[in-house]
Amino acid sequence: MSSGSAAVIVAAGSSTRMGGVKKEYRPFSVVDGEPRTVLAASVVAFAASGAVDLIVVVTPTGGVEAARAAIPDRLTAADASVPVRFVDGGASRRQSVHNALSYLASAGGISSVHIHDGARPWLDGGLIARLAAEVALGAVIPVSPLVETPKEIDSAGMIVRHLKRSTIVSAQTPQSFPFPAILEAHEKAAEKERLEGIEYTDDAEVWGLFVGPVRTVSGSPANRKITFPEDLPVEKAHP
Repeated sequence: MSSGSAAVIVAAGSSTRMGGVKKEYRPFSVVDGEPRTVLAASVVAFAASGAVDLIVVVTPTGGVEAARAAIPDRLTAADASVPVRFVDGGASRRQSVHNALSYLASAGGISSVHIHDGARPWLDGGLIARLAAEVALGAVIPVSPLVETPKEIDSAGMIVRHLKRSTIVSAQTPQSFPFPAILEAHEKAAEKERLEGIEYTDDAEVWGLFVGPVRTVSGSPANRKITFPEDLPVEKAHP
């Protein structure tokens, strides 16, 4: 187990594109007779990885009990080998992550953190291990190559720039950072948001703007994000 490492799993959104049903709490799979939700899949992956000492799940405000119910009891028990804790989210994704990082600061002893979207249930231990090894050198995120040619458009839908697919990638999570530097970066981002009315949606962007370079490793094609109902495995999807 890597001493002083934590996972933050962000599940504080409203899932409006899922018809209002929280995607993280949807049934996802059954493993060894144990039903797992979308959220539980990520919690189990981190708990089994041996790479983290603490897991923090960020929930909608007042939504701790619903989140707890979506995770197997053995993982939220007081004597769990990797403790799972719950933190209320904020008005935006960045604020939700900031709340979790502030909690980790109060917990103490954290040297690195892996920030993951709770809607990415296909997370595997191999990717976690690669990030855990690389984060000692600085900020690192998994990326995947684009399969379609990107274009930049203006507000009228007209193409204004033809981008090179070979130099553009899609960012995945977990995104891994030294701690407390990522907390300090979020504190600076919060102040800039307050003063300028902007919003940051990606932790790597926050690090890049307020700390320094972000390295990349190859992500997994399977590490997809659930956004719409059809993104769920058909045989496991429920209305």
